[in-house]
Amino acid sequence: MPAATGVTAPSLTTFTRSVRSKGISVESSTDNLISLLKRRQIRGSQACAIATAYLLRRVVESVKVTDVGRLIERVQQVGQRLVSAQPRELAIGNIVRRVLGVIREEAEEDREGETSGYSDAGTDSRPHTPRNQDVRSPEHSTILSRSFTSSPLRHGEKDEQVEAPGQWGPQRPPLLTSHASYAVTNTAPTVTSMFSLLSQPISNFPSPTTSPGSQSPGIHQSLSSQTLSNITAAKDLKAEVVEGIQEILEELTQADDQIAGYALEHIHSNEVILTHTSSVTVQKFLLKAATKRKFTVIHAEAYPNNHEATHAAAVGNVRGDFDEDIGAEKFQKALTAAGVTVVLIPDSAVFALMSRINKVILGTHVVLANGGLVAAAGAKAIAKAAKVHATPVVVLSGVYKLSPVYPFDMDSLMENGDPSKVIGYDDGGFVDKVKIENPLFDYVPVELVNLYITNLGGHAPSYLHCIIDDHYRPEDIDLDKVDVY
Repeated sequence: MPAATGVTAPSLTTFTRSVRSKGISVESSTDNLISLLKRRQIRGSQACAIATAYLLRRVVESVKVTDVGRLIERVQQVGQRLVSAQPRELAIGNIVRRVLGVIREEAEEDREGETSGYSDAGTDSRPHTPRNQDVRSPEHSTILSRSFTSSPLRHGEKDEQVEAPGQWGPQRPPLLTSHASYAVTNTAPTVTSMFSLLSQPISNFPSPTTSPGSQSPGIHQSLSSQTLSNITAAKDLKAEVVEGIQEILEELTQADDQIAGYALEHIHSNEVILTHTSSVTVQKFLLKAATKRKFTVIHAEAYPNNHEATHAAAVGNVRGDFDEDIGAEKFQKALTAAGVTVVLIPDSAVFALMSRINKVILGTHVVLANGGLVAAAGAKAIAKAAKVHATPVVVLSGVYKLSPVYPFDMDSLMENGDPSKVIGYDDGGFVDKVKIENPLFDYVPVELVNLYITNLGGHAPSYLHCIIDDHYRPEDIDLDKVDVY
């Protein structure tokens, strides 16, 4: 008899394998991912982010780029469908915004490259004059003093420089003439001076000293009628965007290791660390610190949703993959095997032990724009207990979890799990008389967090908005708003 072939359950691994297959269309891959997200067969920030990046890379590869507007619109359409399929996984929208930002940046670089020789005709014939000559340069004092006059010297006039008493240089000069600009351009070195910033306006027209078809220094040309959608890429735009998405994928896979690289700066010998749930990010952080530090970990078990995975993280008894914050990745090494003293406690004992804790280290599901975070249920109680005892709370999060969304509607960010984990269905008479909720997430306000550690380093909560501004374009914040330039 032929051996029975095993059937692989749908997961992140099976999806990434299928989306790379050329025989499956983009629409089929999109519908497949939407189905996996709705059935929660792909869950967790990292798993959802990786799946989204793989799908959008396939979308970009399949689109014929005739203009940038069509490519942006196509990515937005796919991104809106994914976000609607699972709105609580904010990492999906984060990756969509990152990809849109890559497309816009590459398009803008192409536009600057194509229009480097662009110039317009106008009625003003004044040549461009440099704006950054230093009036304090002694070797060019004669030239500069002459250039400060409103007109060239007439025959027989004396070349005098008038200085105000007590000043080391001339007063604010008038506008340079054409004759003076030539002298300064050909003789004086290019150095910045605060005395000439307001006196020499920037002209949008090339000077006679520049070659035809080139621009004067410091001029950024703007196109009046052209938009990004009408510009044909001078280089292979699709290849550049795909390369940018590949860099995002590498960031997703390397974020935990990069965060762990900062462990020795924040964990010291003989400390007592309190952590929560089975986050691989936190586990790698502790394992990295255990290579050179001896410390104790108090591990809250996160009952009833994550206690089995928490036990596995401590003692290494791994049975299958765990979903939250892990994706398809298994625990590599138990904390006890690395020489870390681990004490498992119930969640109810957190406040009683907080006075003995030196530092609280938490993983997160997503970090919002105001600095608050959505983490596994029980994180808020731990953060409040730490606030009472003045214990610092450190949150580990990859940059891909930083979302530009504000928590205006908290109910939309929360999710409830299986109520039978709280009270079994065997107690039928009791179940019919009460309403049972099993929340999977907590919202932790920003005032309860002392430090964020991302793959870019440690940051105060008030600094997160700068990182968000660096990674997301303002026009991509609202994915429901179709903006194709």
